[in-house]
Amino acid sequence: MTKHEEKAVALFKEGYNCAQAVFAAFSDMTGLDEQTSVRLASSFGGGFGRQREVCGAVSGMVMALGAICGYDNPTDNVAKKEQYTVVQSLMKQYADTNGSYICKELLGLADKENTDPSPTPRTQGFYQKRPCSELVGEAARLLDEYLAGKTE
Repeated sequence: MTKHEEKAVALFKEGYNCAQAVFAAFSDMTGLDEQTSVRLASSFGGGFGRQREVCGAVSGMVMALGAICGYDNPTDNVAKKEQYTVVQSLMKQYADTNGSYICKELLGLADKENTDPSPTPRTQGFYQKRPCSELVGEAARLLDEYLAGKTE
């Protein structure tokens, strides 16, 4: 297990949402402190405000990627293409491993409408029933692997 993978899982188990857990796990590399990281990622939990769209772990992974090695010149189309290529690759790897990168599909809720913004209480049963701990770890591991390959 990578250090960011361990950190992401630990943060999730502290009660942070999936996006917060992954993004804040990389705060040692983003230049952002952990408090700022969890605030920035707070809206992405539950698949964007608990709407069960793009998995929060994926959102946190992509946010961290951008903070670590994103582009900042709006006219640099080469850098944009490179960034989008990496994002698409990471999301494909995540979906290949987990079957999807959509929250409701990952949780087996694809047929259920849920716009209730109330967070699910974090109980022992929550952690046993949900794959989220593993999913935040997977997202952090994929980003670590990409970053390790980038520095080799």
